[in-house]
Amino acid sequence: MSVLHVIDKAELKALTTPSDWRAWWVTAVNFALIAAAFALPAVWPHPAAWGVASIVLAGRALGLGILTHDTAHLAFFRSRRMNEWAGTWLFGGLPNVPYQAYRKGHLEHHRTAGTAKDPDLAFVHGYPAKRASLARKLLRDVSGINGVKNLVYQVQTFHWKTTAPFLVAHGVLFGTLWALGVPQVYACWWIGMVFVFPLLVRVRVMSEHGGVPDHLSRDPRENTGTTLAGPLGRLLIGPNRVNFHVEHHLAASVPSYRLPALHRLLTQRGYYVHARCIAPSYWAVIRRCTAARTSDRVDTALATDLPRVRARGMLDNMR
Repeated sequence: MSVLHVIDKAELKALTTPSDWRAWWVTAVNFALIAAAFALPAVWPHPAAWGVASIVLAGRALGLGILTHDTAHLAFFRSRRMNEWAGTWLFGGLPNVPYQAYRKGHLEHHRTAGTAKDPDLAFVHGYPAKRASLARKLLRDVSGINGVKNLVYQVQTFHWKTTAPFLVAHGVLFGTLWALGVPQVYACWWIGMVFVFPLLVRVRVMSEHGGVPDHLSRDPRENTGTTLAGPLGRLLIGPNRVNFHVEHHLAASVPSYRLPALHRLLTQRGYYVHARCIAPSYWAVIRRCTAARTSDRVDTALATDLPRVRARGMLDNMR
């Protein structure tokens, strides 16, 4: 279904028009949270402060990755050049998301969503999963196993050209902390990346395309999920409005800061009536992803494709 079956062209134009001031405000909020997270253990060197800082920084690493995603759609800032620069250097550096490679793969996901050719099916087709299976996956996340594997992969795939934004971003970050006399709190970033980030990524992936009614339907209400996350969920798992994922797949040119408005408009027009794509929380997502499997249609369709479709790095750990 086209979004124009639900809203008119004037409404869509208003929703898809980027706002530079809103984009910069979102940017400022994300970096302010990063600064606050580092400040906490700097002024209160207690293990609890280090733990909180590491968790918040893992959430902001995901948040910067989401902003890289938004600029990959060229829908965050008004200027294409600004989207590409910010996605490469401002947002992609700290979480080490190579902008051009990410953009190519992600746009392919949008083009093929709802078909067996969707590359993202390699790490979500197994949901719903047995509770024991999901528990083992979560244990690998929080124990640091998957975090270490991701770091090893990044070292193995190191290339000066694509990794330059990462080196610059972390050089600036460590240099700033050193100049402020608190270089030790830089470790909070890596504690978060090893022990927290994999868990946040997994739950986010589950919420977007895990346990959905039908992976092989082209209707976003069938192959994608939206989560009505609370403040903590938005801080850690669904930052920068990525929790409105059905809306994003329905109209990918709508900037993330306008997705709540699109959600409200679609709700008013009855778009979600009888749909099962809305989860009231991330706990509901976990329950959905451990419910009884109702169909093996996806497994059958992907039986020959999955061996050739293999996600790399962090997403490879989603299996």
